[in-house]
Amino acid sequence: MAIQEGFVEVTGGKVWYQHHEGDPEKTPLMIVHGGPGSSHYSLQDLRLLSEDRAVYFYDQLGCGKSDWPNDLSLWTLNRFVEELGQIRKELSLGKIHILGHSWGTTLAAAYMLTKPDGVESVIFSSPCLSAPLWAEDQRRNRELLPEDVQATLKACEENGTTDSKKYKEATAEFNKQFVCRIDSDPEFLKKGAKYRNTTIYNVMWGPSEFHVTGNLKEFDCTSKLKEIDVPTLYTCGRFDEATPESTEYFSSLTPGSQFHVFENSAHMPYFEEQEEYVRVVREFLSSVDKPPGK
Repeated sequence: MAIQEGFVEVTGGKVWYQHHEGDPEKTPLMIVHGGPGSSHYSLQDLRLLSEDRAVYFYDQLGCGKSDWPNDLSLWTLNRFVEELGQIRKELSLGKIHILGHSWGTTLAAAYMLTKPDGVESVIFSSPCLSAPLWAEDQRRNRELLPEDVQATLKACEENGTTDSKKYKEATAEFNKQFVCRIDSDPEFLKKGAKYRNTTIYNVMWGPSEFHVTGNLKEFDCTSKLKEIDVPTLYTCGRFDEATPESTEYFSSLTPGSQFHVFENSAHMPYFEEQEEYVRVVREFLSSVDKPPGK
């Protein structure tokens, strides 16, 4: 399938996008990556979905192949929501499916709650739809770590030394359990590190996945999930920091939604169980294209 790349002007600069051509008769899929401040890099193998339909990736402003402006005022949820709408308009994506992963689900949910036209379904992959609930889940997850690791994390957070080597090493132990269980630091993911903007992550989230201090600290859209009225799929890994319990709770708040757990994954089932992940997403999108009885 042909691949096209380019840039779209958005508020604050230019963002890079990539279009994998697919069946023009089927509604395209937009992939919204995690972070904040990460990139499409680790999700790129989801191009396999273009065997069925067009797939669009983009790197949010400030990371990946997009512009990296030095303006802290740009790093807000509302501006990223605006950005997604600007990209859709520029690329003439009237009808679309959206797949958000991690922070990408925060962004996708906030976007959906603006009631945009033309979104035919949404997939919340390893969702973060309540920062307070996420923080509570991570408090419990941390209690499953070795006691010395817990002590290091606590001491560094209390002492304001979360940029220290000790904190990073302790965080790596958390990641082995709840982020990616294939390898402690897969070579593939190492190569993607250069595309991450840690400034955005710190401004919006904080020093680590489990220590939330940024401007998303109070984000919680659970009371509005009932307003999402398109077919919706929630997924997570069995060992995900986006816990199965919270993911199923979000699903219970969304009318008619579906819920799926990848049994051998943490936070990156699209990488840890790629074949199964692609199958589940493909089947869901096909069911939306062709509802039962049609």
